[in-house]
Amino acid sequence: MTNPILPTVRLGNDGPAVGVQGLGCMGMSEFYGPADTAESLATLDAALETGVTLFDTADQYGLGRNEELLGPFVRANRDRVVLATKFASVRKADDPTYRAVRNDPPYIRSAVDASLRRLGVDVIDLYYMHRRDPAVPLAESVGAMAELVAAGKVRHLGLSEVTGAELREAYAVHPIAAVQSEWSLFSRDVERSAVPAAAELGVAFVPYSPLGRGFLTGTVATEALGADDYRRNHPRFSGENGAANAALLAPVQEIARRHGVSAAQVALAWVHQRAEVHGLTVVPIPGTRKRSRLAENTAAATLRLAPEELAVLEPIADRVAGERYADMAFGTSVGRE
Repeated sequence: MTNPILPTVRLGNDGPAVGVQGLGCMGMSEFYGPADTAESLATLDAALETGVTLFDTADQYGLGRNEELLGPFVRANRDRVVLATKFASVRKADDPTYRAVRNDPPYIRSAVDASLRRLGVDVIDLYYMHRRDPAVPLAESVGAMAELVAAGKVRHLGLSEVTGAELREAYAVHPIAAVQSEWSLFSRDVERSAVPAAAELGVAFVPYSPLGRGFLTGTVATEALGADDYRRNHPRFSGENGAANAALLAPVQEIARRHGVSAAQVALAWVHQRAEVHGLTVVPIPGTRKRSRLAENTAAATLRLAPEELAVLEPIADRVAGERYADMAFGTSVGRE
């Protein structure tokens, strides 16, 4: 398959136009083992030339280092890049195990200023609430985010890992351009309420981990992962779960063989075609640090799977062994549906 310039779609009813596939930049700073900075920067440039315009980061990735890495690239291409970053996930440099979620207005105001400094820009195109703290009224959090739009620090608002009811509640306070949550052949819980609500409101859906953190590529062996790769202890990669889930890839690989493409491209094509199934805009953001993988991923945006192939892939998610995270109560909408 060739690498065409990606078609564009709009995020939300009044949001920015972006390439139909974005780039998740988290792995350029941590979580998936050491990264080659020079290759990561070359991948950013290659993505832009391919038609990728939505670049996704967060203040917690690399404890701010990911925003700092993207800053010069964003500033050099400011009129072409749609920059998305996030707040709410709190970590401490001196305590790697510390995790907290903050949605209170004072924190939101300080977080956006910190992100703007690290990025070296005047305005963030799409600002997500990374995770939801149910102890803080959603109207207060989104109201504070709306103030950032009024102040010219943020152009559009997004939410991550929310329920359909939460999306509706937030939208009543201020228009939401996009919802970002995990969505893949292995993870389809968003289809219960978040996806229907997004379709109803005209909100775009931005699936993260559309390749199941690399599992759906069929090329990741848990035992071969580096000691600092967090997937070594991920529920779906480990032990019996890993073996059971590897067996689920057989139909993905068979469809890939018939099309002459990779399993990753089939998995991504499935995510792209959710747009038609559910009647909403879908812009997946597979993460990669290599130009070769970027070319493979973007080519998947134009791959079409036949109805009978989609039917073969339909049962996979219900058979997956292991949860998305070791602690699903922390940082997901589980328990709030």
